Amino acid sequence: MRITDPDLKYCPRCDEEYREEIVSCASCNIELISGSEKLLMEESARRKLASRSMEISADDELANIRKGPLGDMKHLQALLATQNIPSLVVGEKGSCGKGCCGGDLYLQIKVADGAEATEILAQEFKRTTALDSHDLSTAHAVYDTGAISSTCPACGFTFSTTESTCPDCGLCF
Repeated sequence: MRITDPDLKYCPRCDEEYREEIVSCASCNIELISGSEKLLMEESARRKLASRSMEISADDELANIRKGPLGDMKHLQALLATQNIPSLVVGEKGSCGKGCCGGDLYLQIKVADGAEATEILAQEFKRTTALDSHDLSTAHAVYDTGAISSTCPACGFTFSTTESTCPDCGLCF
């Protein structure tokens, strides 16, 4: 764990460290914060984490956040626990709920923890799939046969719609 120096600056997005005269992050192109500001943010996050209860009561409103095999749900449950977000791994109605009957299980969290838990799981997905190091700006591109050209959602290559396969990556449309 790196120690935050109050005399240096830090990127609030990627957490890179810079000399105090640098004003913006070279990677993220956003304004840096001072080490003092970062220390205050870290202390606030520690207080929030310490104040969060790991108890789930019968009165808590729960939501299914993921569905999958027992091993995957236990891994995500442990990941959420590192941020003091309580969760349950449960089976569908009619199953024994222990994962031994086959099928997928649900990871449930308190509705109030939904936004933060979703962000943690999204970051884990990006980390484990290496999507955090890829340009996803063309991921929502649509192959339109009526257009003159189209952009491949997989690789971002622009090509004529007279072709039904991306010449760069081979994705078929």
